[in-house]
Formats: sequence, structure tokens, C-alpha cells
Amino acid sequence: MTKNFTHIENDRAVMVDISNKDTVARKAMASGEIVLGRDTIGNIRNGTVEKGNVLSTARIAAILAVKKTPELIPMCHQIPITSVDVDFSIEDDHVSAVVEVRSVGRTGVEMEALTGVSTALLTIWDMVKSAEKDDTGNYPLTCIRNIRVLSKVKGTKTNV
Repeated sequence: MTKNFTHIENDRAVMVDISNKDTVARKAMASGEIVLGRDTIGNIRNGTVEKGNVLSTARIAAILAVKKTPELIPMCHQIPITSVDVDFSIEDDHVSAVVEVRSVGRTGVEMEALTGVSTALLTIWDMVKSAEKDDTGNYPLTCIRNIRVLSKVKGTKTNV
């Protein structure tokens, strides 16, 4: 039995044709966490991280990443992003990020939401890495985890 792939034709990568799909409102939310040392968490809370405002920088990075998703993930379509919202919560041992992406188009926005979350967490790591390194220059505690799609909604032009 031959398997038919959606992104491969005759051993060639192809982008799926979405021209026959309806244009509708779409929304996806993704989340993830970065585990950090307690001192680093305190510095983020107090706004005393050497490189600057960690969460503001990560929010901008997430929004930029959402817009660049088709340049990073080969088979993602360029879609009209109508809204990006990035939220953070600071816990005792980690920072959580949630990215919500909206579009009115022919394909979903979950890859954009996942890319936004991933980039936000990587940006946080970059902003605090000097504080997270141990004496050998490694990161024994720092970890990005639990990146996932929280929800994906497809509606009409007026709802979602």
C-alpha cells in the first residue's frame, strides 16, 4: 500500500494548496515555560537584569517571530496576522509565556503561536544567561519545557 503525503509529490517537497479553503477567522494559543534560578526570577521581578527589561524584550521577540514563521518553517503559508498577544506570569522557579495569534485566512495559526512562545522563551534565556551560568559556563538548572498548543479555534469572519 502506497502512502500519500500532503507535503511530498514524486519525492519533491510541495506546499499544500489552500486556495479552495474558505477564508475564516482563526485563533491559536500556545504556552511554554522556562525554569530559572530563584535569584534570576527575583531580578526579572525587580527589573534589575543587567541587559534590561526581560519581558518587554521577549514580548517584542515573540511578535516578530510570529510574523516570520513562514521564513523559519518550510511548509508554512504566509498568512495575514491580525493580532498577537503575549502574556507572561512569573512563578517561584519559572516564567510562563502564553501567545495568542489571530488571523482571517485559509489556514491555521498554531505554528505561529508555537514559534512565538519558543522565541519568547529563548529571548528570556538570552537576556539572563550570564546569571544562569555555573562556574563551568553551563546551565545546570535552566530549561525550556512544556511548549504546547492550548487551543485552536476556527470560526466565521466575525467570530473567534
